[in-house]
Amino acid sequence: MENTNEMPNKLDDRFQHSAPARDMLEKGAILQRDGTYAIAPHIPGGIITDPELLVRIANVAKKYNCPAIKVTSSQRIAIVGLKEEDIDAAWKDLDMIPGAAIGLCVRSVKFCPGTTFCKRGQQDSVGLGTEIDRRYHGMTLPSKFKISVSGCPNKCMDAMMIDFGIMGTPKGFTVYVGGNGGLNPRFGEKLAEHQTSEQVLQILDRTVNFYKKEARTNERLGKFIDRLGFDRYRQEVLDETTVH
Repeated sequence: MENTNEMPNKLDDRFQHSAPARDMLEKGAILQRDGTYAIAPHIPGGIITDPELLVRIANVAKKYNCPAIKVTSSQRIAIVGLKEEDIDAAWKDLDMIPGAAIGLCVRSVKFCPGTTFCKRGQQDSVGLGTEIDRRYHGMTLPSKFKISVSGCPNKCMDAMMIDFGIMGTPKGFTVYVGGNGGLNPRFGEKLAEHQTSEQVLQILDRTVNFYKKEARTNERLGKFIDRLGFDRYRQEVLDETTVH
């Protein structure tokens, strides 16, 4: 496998990370309180099928005397406490790409076990989440943008508290848009029901294109929808094949 220590997206000049002097966006390194850095390799959906990958991560943490390995809320495993001079060598040893944990881009694409593993799964969240991750992880956008796929109405991936949330039901997927946490949390609004995986991807494609074209820098999707109006947004991203 060819090694790379760069983020998988190219930066758009319009959208710049707010703290470039502290975090190291191009290397996926996040400054810690003590002046060291944390790195988080990209692990789509947090699913690891080869135990040797866990061994490799552990060996890197041990080799560079890192004090902690942290399982993150974004389904990643962060290696915490790297010295700045060790970051490049650590990525080379890992032979993995960074997770998009910082910057104005598509951050985490979280997905639950769905029908692949979970007895409660009603839709294939792993299949859909993997495809979304392949298309969008790390893509530069006007603000951070989070996506999640839940395989059933339990919404264990917080479909209503994320920019683009997808929830499985026996009749297909329900799409919620505009949610976020933070200091001013916002529930997402229901956009469409009973969608196939292909229809969800169409809606997401149109949402990303419209958002990238019209949104302001650092304007989360929910605020973007509030500014333009839900009806206009809905008209831009839905067509006769997706309306239910």
